[in-house]
Amino acid sequence: MDQSLIIERPKQYQNLLEKSKEMGFTMPSDIYIGTLLKTLAASKPAGNFLELGTGIGLSLAWMIQGMDEDSRILSVDNDSELIEVAQLFFEDEDRLELICTDGGKWLKEYQGESFDLIFADAWPGKYSHLDTALALLKKGGYYVIDDMKKQSNWPEDHEEKANELIKTIEKRKDITITKMDWSTGLIVAVKK
Repeated sequence: MDQSLIIERPKQYQNLLEKSKEMGFTMPSDIYIGTLLKTLAASKPAGNFLELGTGIGLSLAWMIQGMDEDSRILSVDNDSELIEVAQLFFEDEDRLELICTDGGKWLKEYQGESFDLIFADAWPGKYSHLDTALALLKKGGYYVIDDMKKQSNWPEDHEEKANELIKTIEKRKDITITKMDWSTGLIVAVKK
């Protein structure tokens, strides 16, 4: 099997990569996590999805590609410049709501429907506000985090934080998890 052969890339993907390089954005999502997110989104018809950490919009493009016409996605980031870029690339996407605010604040104040899939790619919902994020997940919903393998750009103490997060997630009784030593290191959890 050749996993590097990626079919059905999102239409914005190459332009988003180029914009990422142009802006000097150093935290783009890995292409493999994108393909997984597309597949997971496709498994939830009429799904309600949440991305914490829009970034440049690479993983968002994959999730949207996997969604059916009755699905919707909220994507939250605290960087107004990144949200503006995402708005340009997804201006015709009416299933998407982009929100520029602090993710932790948003999680605490959110009053809407629960989610079929949460991709936590920012500090809030992952290293902070984990309980709040998981409370917003539907039974049978996916919770996905990446960057759990040591990265060359991590600050010195970040590996310890990642290891503590893994231990915390392993102890939870409300989810079942699969740890994947693949891509940038993933945990895929399903709420029981």
